[in-house]
Amino acid sequence: MAKEGLPSIYDYTLDELKEKLKPSFRAKQVYNWLYKKYASSYDDMKNIPNELKEDLKANYPIDIMQIVKKEQSIDGSIKYLFKLRDNHTVEAVLLLMKNKKIDEDGQIVRSEKYTVCISSQVGCKVGCSFCLTAKGGFVRNLTVGEYIAQIVNIKRDNQIAENKALNIVYMGMGEPLDNFDNFTKAVEIFSELDGLAISRRRQTVSTSGIASKIKKLGEKDLQIQLAISLHAVDDELRSELIPMNKAYNIASIIEAVKAFPVDTRKKVMFEYLVIKDKNDSLDAAKKLVKLLNGIQAKVNLIYFNPYPGTTYQRPSVEDMMKFKDYLNEKSVICTIRESKGLDISAACGQLKEKEANGNS
Repeated sequence: MAKEGLPSIYDYTLDELKEKLKPSFRAKQVYNWLYKKYASSYDDMKNIPNELKEDLKANYPIDIMQIVKKEQSIDGSIKYLFKLRDNHTVEAVLLLMKNKKIDEDGQIVRSEKYTVCISSQVGCKVGCSFCLTAKGGFVRNLTVGEYIAQIVNIKRDNQIAENKALNIVYMGMGEPLDNFDNFTKAVEIFSELDGLAISRRRQTVSTSGIASKIKKLGEKDLQIQLAISLHAVDDELRSELIPMNKAYNIASIIEAVKAFPVDTRKKVMFEYLVIKDKNDSLDAAKKLVKLLNGIQAKVNLIYFNPYPGTTYQRPSVEDMMKFKDYLNEKSVICTIRESKGLDISAACGQLKEKEANGNS
């Protein structure tokens, strides 16, 4: 794998690469090899002159990330553990949202639908009490190229066609808004039509609620979707679950969300991790309805996914349904996220922890 310190070829927008490579049309050729054909080596780039290949190898490495472990669920989702150039590791997940559908004549009437959940940091500063990633503390931000390489590696590993649309959620290890500049540049590169061509409307950033950065993101108007990891309806519980709430409380988050530009066809997603006897009551549901009044919102209820050592428990199906039904009755769109990967290391940080402990 390439030495640490050099910039990666994945760090650059197409326009930036045109400034670096002469003649500039070579940039588009390289982009085509990287993002349409998923080339893993400059040697694969048949129409690139050897002299340029050697320069690219020396200064802009491709091999900045390796798959060191993966686990596949019976539901089709795949959890990846990537090793970076400094030997730290991060996770990403390929989620099969819908299976391929074939009619009686053998014709494909619906292709697979994928969502990829990618990481933003090695570790995390937020320190959520329910999150395994928080146990390791914060190490560093991912580079722009490390964002991009997660998607490229997963598409290559699964032979996903270059014209196959998928969704990206910045919902893996780390807080994306705490890595603001690299995250927003990654959005731009992902959406480049001559590259991966992943529409900005297919990209969703999930934040634990850094109100000042939500405002800053809104001002950039990147046309991406916003998801808020809320998880509680009062500051006391939210500060227990998410210590950062002491700096950015619920009121400040709601204020920032109300100012965020939302596509009229879309809604702001509020993620609500449901933990038994913590936030699963009907009273909590009533408070949530009041809190979201006046917001173009959708609530996604998530079953807490237990991991070894946690004191939190998974809620009952009955309590989840009562919560959902109450919100729907009050005209708040509410769904229960289908749990995927329960038979593998599905929760954020689980596969990293398992590998570190030497478990297979």
